[in-house]
Amino acid sequence: MSQLNAKLLVVDDETPIRMSLSSIFTELGYGVRTAHDGFSALAEIRREIPDLILSDLKMPGMSGFELLSIVRCRFPAIQVIAMSGAFSGDGVPPGVAADAFYEKASHPGVLFRMVEAMIRTEMSPSDRTSALAPIWIPRNGHDHAGRPYVMVTCTECLRTFAQVLSKDFGVMQGTECVYCSSPIHYAMVHPERPALPLTFQRKPASGGPTPLSVPSLSY
Repeated sequence: MSQLNAKLLVVDDETPIRMSLSSIFTELGYGVRTAHDGFSALAEIRREIPDLILSDLKMPGMSGFELLSIVRCRFPAIQVIAMSGAFSGDGVPPGVAADAFYEKASHPGVLFRMVEAMIRTEMSPSDRTSALAPIWIPRNGHDHAGRPYVMVTCTECLRTFAQVLSKDFGVMQGTECVYCSSPIHYAMVHPERPALPLTFQRKPASGGPTPLSVPSLSY
């Protein structure tokens, strides 16, 4: 694949970063589109599948963690570079379904060379099958016994079952489907919810509407 024919999708919720990367890579000869979060990125992929995605990890709505897991499962031919300032080094962070990682605080020339090298060296979808992309799911609360649990949907048989979490659970989890025994890798996420209409917002004693408080997960 030549650089002039390569199509990039830059995904970042910070407008200055999106615009600067788009401008630079366009000048370098790439075809560039941008998206501000995971949902808008999926919309762009539906319009035209890119050759390479550069995605931030911490974004509202749908995070880069979730987006890249979906991309790895549904579009395994797309090469992916994850970007974040929350991790250091050049190794792909645990739970991130990406081919490479760029630390935002490092020199941008590193990213440009990384993109060029990946465009020149195409990977087949079979090269990525050994690393299972986790599904990202929210916590569902506690069961009747007071134990934290989540509802997991198997990616193979598509059946949903409740999975009780251990006391020392971390972000990344692994289990088997209770129906088909397929291995499942999943991770915990607290997505931001869209604003509720006033008729659905909780009202305090004074009668004025108060938005629901939603905790978010900091990556």
